[in-house]
Amino acid sequence: MKLSKDEVVYVSNLAKLDISEEEIDSFAKKLSDILVYVDKLNQIDTSNVEPMAHAVEISNAFREDVVQNDSGAISSLSNAPSSDGRHFKVPKII
Repeated sequence: MKLSKDEVVYVSNLAKLDISEEEIDSFAKKLSDILVYVDKLNQIDTSNVEPMAHAVEISNAFREDVVQNDSGAISSLSNAPSSDGRHFKVPKII
């Protein structure tokens, strides 16, 4: 599909682009090439292709939630400069 200069100017106005005369010729050729390629893609028979959400088959990479005894709080508090045994003690800030 060949785009005319008028169509390129029309599209540039819709996109609020200010393009020069030299750019109009360049964009006309480039946009025409894109439309020819898309037309080729539209000619491909995809009737036997199942729809997919992703091009690469991926599986869930999450781990199972397993309850564990966590002594992280106690070991964290052992490194604290001040604690009450269950919580960090910090200076009051107002």
